[in-house]
Amino acid sequence: MAEQCACGGRTMLVFTCSGAADVGELGDRAARRLSRETRVQMSCLAGVGGNISGFIASANGADLVIAIDGCPVSCAKRTLEGRGVAKFKHLKVTDCGFVKGKTVLSEENVAKVVEHAKRFI
Repeated sequence: MAEQCACGGRTMLVFTCSGAADVGELGDRAARRLSRETRVQMSCLAGVGGNISGFIASANGADLVIAIDGCPVSCAKRTLEGRGVAKFKHLKVTDCGFVKGKTVLSEENVAKVVEHAKRFI
């Protein structure tokens, strides 16, 4: 069951770079859990990158957009910015204390990233 929040009827989206690195997968799993546990809905970063108008319009129209990137390359952030989505909160998994190429994918680590992302809500 999703937890209650004080967000009212706001539209909240999360986009994640699901890159090939361990931290990319960790970010993806965190976004999926965030979507299950809160009123934040996961949306398709590939749709934004593919210039699909509906995904871009949804991102621009949302009250809150969270971009989760695994590493400092920041593919999600750059994809959103590249399509004109300027208003979003950005979280890098590596800023949560994880190291690219040296991170164990565990439920505990997913939970840590989710807790960081929940700070934006």
